[in-house]
Parts: sequence; structure tokens; C-alpha cells
Amino acid sequence: MNPEQAVSVLRGSGVLISGGASGLGAEVADLVVSHGGHVTILDVTSDGGPTTEAQHVKGDVRDFETCLSAAKMAAQAPHGLRLVVACAGIVGPERLLPRTGEAEPSDSFARVLEINLLGTLNLLRAGAAVMAGNEPDLDGQRGVCVLTSSVAATEGQVGQVAYSASKAGVAGMTLAAARDLADRGIRVVSIAPGVFATPMYNEQVSGKAKAAIENQLLFPKRPGNPGEFASMVAYAATNKMLNGETIRLDGGIRMRAR
Repeated sequence: MNPEQAVSVLRGSGVLISGGASGLGAEVADLVVSHGGHVTILDVTSDGGPTTEAQHVKGDVRDFETCLSAAKMAAQAPHGLRLVVACAGIVGPERLLPRTGEAEPSDSFARVLEINLLGTLNLLRAGAAVMAGNEPDLDGQRGVCVLTSSVAATEGQVGQVAYSASKAGVAGMTLAAARDLADRGIRVVSIAPGVFATPMYNEQVSGKAKAAIENQLLFPKRPGNPGEFASMVAYAATNKMLNGETIRLDGGIRMRAR
């Protein structure tokens, strides 16, 4: 992507990022700010991200009204709300059946599905509702929504039933949402990252597990840099022919069972 294209798309535009206080979302926020965009971060914490240049809304994506309020705040930018990026998510590893004892209902399964899938849907719907009021550009576009799926959507590992289901749901809603919103001039794209060096990955995955995972990468033989994810978000915002698609960003990895 030509840097000048990113500047022209993002400068003066309102950008709403869920989960923007850390990890992939924070990197997207930094990129947007560096290109003159106006960032609103919706996160359960008010710390992190480009704190001096961004508005922060402390809240949970599971609440639609919170998402809508954040979208309206982001729309106060000179060019209105033009980009929504859904990065809020959790992993919550847990097996279907415990090694000992009987299977029981799991609150953590429900929590993963609610945050990753319902939360993404809430942000998408709230952002689209606000974007629909924008003045269209010459192609009739009013905005872009970029969702975060995962390679686990199709290659879930042991202990990732809930996470895989939630990310498969995000990938599955992408084309349907793009079709729903086409007459409003709103594109919907998903990115399915593989292994990225986020704080969650660095802190929660042991050295032995990291070596096993990273050995499955084709090239480059390293986790992705969050900046590489952010640049794909910017590209999706720029290239209007990207719509209804889930883009793998994974260094060629195909995850084994464990």
C-alpha cells in the first residue's frame, strides 16, 4: 500500500477500535494516529494505546449501547466515522471434557463466545448504524468495518473449542454482513491472523509451547509483528475491491492439533 493512500483515507477520519488499549488493536490505533486519523478506543481498561491522541471509552463490547455510544463519539471527527476495527477478544483455553471427573457447564465457554462473537457483532452493527449517515464518496462508500478472525477458525488446537467456534463465527458473518451492508456503501472485511507477538502471546504461552508453534511457520520463521497486522487493516481500508473476504495473515502456518 502506498503510504500516501493511507494518509488520504485516514486523515481527518474517525476510527473506532475495540480492544485498542493493547495488542493488535493498540498497534492499529498508533498507525491511525500517525496518519492523521481520530481514534476512539473502546476497551475494558482506559489505559494503553496512544493515550494522548485518542478518546477512550471504558466499556464492554458485549453491551450494544456501549458500542453505539462509542461509535457516535468517533463520528465527531471531521470526516465522521469511516473505519471500525474489532480487535477485542479473549482466548480462554479449556477442554470439552476434563481429564478427571464429569463434564459440567462452563461459564468460560460462554464468555469467550460472548466477547469474541457477540461483541464483534455488536461493534459491527453499531458502527454500521452510524456510518450509514455519512456522505458517500465518489464510489458510494460510506465506511469500512474490519473484523478479527483467526487461523483457529479452521485449525483449532486442543483446548480451543470455544475460541475456534467464536472465530469461525466471525469469518462466517463476514460475507453475509458485506451483503447486508452493500446498499449502504459499507464494506466488511475480516483478517485471520496466525501467531503474533502480542502481550497475550508473550505472557501466556510458555517457551516450549512457543517453540513448537513457531516451528510450524513456513516463512518468516517468527511470530508476526503487530505492525504487520495494522498495515493490513490500513490496506483493507484503502482497497475498495476487498469486501466480504477473510484474509489469512499467518506466515504460511497450518496449525497442528497441539
